[in-house]
Amino acid sequence: MSTTDTHSTLWVAYGTGGVVGSIRKVADGYTVTMAGADSTAGTYPTMDVAKNALHARMRPGSEWPTFEEH
Repeated sequence: MSTTDTHSTLWVAYGTGGVVGSIRKVADGYTVTMAGADSTAGTYPTMDVAKNALHARMRPGSEWPTFEEH
């Protein structure tokens, strides 16, 4: 008997004004979705690259967000 792990890890990114996006662990990396977006911003090979990609999509001059695992 085999089991399938359907749990995916999710990190929510918080900026000074609230939630700015999320990062979800998927089979081939980490998928970034910005708050309010209809589609993902891309899938990246490592969590660090995904965090940088999320921050790069924030308003210019934004402070680094806080990431909380959910």
